[in-house]
Amino acid sequence: MNETILLSNDEGDRTDINSFGAELMSWRASGVDLVWAKDPKIWDQSAPILFPVVGWTRDGTARVNGKTYPLSLHGFAWKKQFAVAEQQRDFLRLELAADEETRALYPFDFHLAVEFRLLPGGLENALIVTNSGGTPLPYACGLHPAIRWPFGGSAAPHAIVFEKPERAEVPVIAPGGLISRRARPLPLKGRVLPLTPALLANDALVFLNADSKSIAFDNGAGARLVVEFEDFPHIAFWSLPPAPYLCIEPWTGHGDPEDFFGELAEKPSMRLLPVGESARHSATFRFERTSETA
Repeated sequence: MNETILLSNDEGDRTDINSFGAELMSWRASGVDLVWAKDPKIWDQSAPILFPVVGWTRDGTARVNGKTYPLSLHGFAWKKQFAVAEQQRDFLRLELAADEETRALYPFDFHLAVEFRLLPGGLENALIVTNSGGTPLPYACGLHPAIRWPFGGSAAPHAIVFEKPERAEVPVIAPGGLISRRARPLPLKGRVLPLTPALLANDALVFLNADSKSIAFDNGAGARLVVEFEDFPHIAFWSLPPAPYLCIEPWTGHGDPEDFFGELAEKPSMRLLPVGESARHSATFRFERTSETA
């Protein structure tokens, strides 16, 4: 049954999570609301879970053993009801297993767990993928939380601050959401990427195989949201300007390359999980106040 689950701690932090799609609905840390409140007139989601693919597939399909399956944008986990496996005051584990509906889209047996752990001023969100079938499991997964932009009551320009220097360009998103070989330049200044609605107007900024394992979303007024990634090699940023949010998206995989026509297991950046094994991917979000901006 679809339900919204509240997590809280002694610091007054709280979060609401919907069991449908294991979707983060709200998060308040240190007195600041950080997750965008969804608006169906703009975008009817706040933090979809991406599995078993990330991004767009060519023509909304995937090929497995020569057969075509209707596996489209970001997979199907965000459209499925999860079961509550464990719940504490500050911790929640939701689970999804393969069924007839998922096998018609993705012919594999799997188990997906989504964990949320509320920390003082922070939130850890983890995806645990288990191969419960009899063949290697090709998969990609990712997080897609919409963070308020601006946040913390700041009217100052916001920016992304990378942990390490990154290339000042990202792939052009080709028609159909595919990853192009062409690149678009970015106004990256050292490790700092100033954010403007115009920068996000032409689809996502996708940093493939980023060197940074963390980023900071700086509000230009003495506060930042630091995001640390564990086993997420790609980082994407997306919005629908002028909507007041920025999606900060750690990914293991990405959309189909423009020149890719092969099998799902051969797609660049897909993981192949051996039979009976599990893989854990996590991101930790921390709200921080600082006396100086980046």
